Parts: sequence; C-alpha cells; structure tokens
Amino acid sequence: MRVFLVPQVFKFVRKERVSDVALCRTASEVVAGVFGAGEADLGGGLFKKRVARAGSGKSGGYRTIIAYRRPNTQRVLFTYAFAKNAAAALTPQGQATLSRVADAFVVANDQQIATLLAGGDVREVDCDAQH
Repeated sequence: MRVFLVPQVFKFVRKERVSDVALCRTASEVVAGVFGAGEADLGGGLFKKRVARAGSGKSGGYRTIIAYRRPNTQRVLFTYAFAKNAAAALTPQGQATLSRVADAFVVANDQQIATLLAGGDVREVDCDAQH
C-alpha cells in the first residue's frame, strides 16, 4: 500500500503533528474496509475517516477525506483534512471535485505519480518504515 497526501493535507498534518503512524493506520483501515462511528463510505471512491489526535482518541481527533478505489489500486490519497470542530460535511460540489481527483489519481501510471511527487503536487508517507 502506498499512501499520499495532497499539499493541504500535508500542511495540516504537520501543523497538527499528526504522526505518519496514525496516517498509515487510517489508510490501512480504509483498504481493509474498517469503519467506525462517524466514518463513512461517501461513494465515488471517497471515504470519511477519523484520525486520532496525539495523546487522545479518534473522537477528539481529526477528520479526513480519503480517495481509494477497491480493488483497482493499492494507492490511498488523503485529499482533505480538518479538525473535528470544522466543516462536518462536504458540499455536493466539493465531493464531486474530490471524486474527480480520486479518479485521476487511481488511473495514473507510475511515471505520472513520479511527476506529481517531483512537482510537489503530492507527498508520499513511507508506511513500510512504520511497521
């Protein structure tokens, strides 16, 4: 499994000090189809998942919107992140936009992903180093 962050998410998780371990755990839960309270399959390859705040549980943590297409890919893309007290739902337009991003990311080949990484359009989390 490869885990990627768009720039907004990268800035957010660094500011909030969300660990790579927490991100990798959350991505693994999406791949495994594990959803708890307050988490959902939004359709169109988008999933709302909670991420635990350091020293706290998921209920007091952060919310993320993750793009993943089963079983077509082993790539997981964190497309949006926000604090619990921030926006609780995507607008239909926001969801449609993130779904288009998910579609493009899933069908991208390795060269296109490398270009995105080189251009800073996505960042990769090394989940293999977290185990």
